[in-house]
Amino acid sequence: MIDHVGLGVSDLDASKAFYERALGPLGYRLLMQRDGSAGFGMNGKPDFWIHVNRPLSGPVHVALASPDQATVQAFHAAGLKAGGRDNGPPGLRPQYHAGYYGAFVLDPDGNNIEAVCHRPS
Repeated sequence: MIDHVGLGVSDLDASKAFYERALGPLGYRLLMQRDGSAGFGMNGKPDFWIHVNRPLSGPVHVALASPDQATVQAFHAAGLKAGGRDNGPPGLRPQYHAGYYGAFVLDPDGNNIEAVCHRPS
């Protein structure tokens, strides 16, 4: 089980603004900031970190679990409104498995951020 993920970003303020909006529909909130880093998570535990004081990480692909297809759609819309670039609209991805429903948004540094639901509609 993964405890947390950290990405190097080029502009902490821009990335923080993007992730606050894009991850909001998934229940993630900005929980901690310190020393050029910002930690997002839920239930009081930051498990998704961005760091301006580290080399750029990417581009990388990070997939976050979504409880349902509507939340995947909300993530995608919020990510685009936050300035992200579409990298795959919400939809079934049967090439992965029959119930795979995901959406992809590129963050300000080109990282591929995905929300995915593994349940049939």
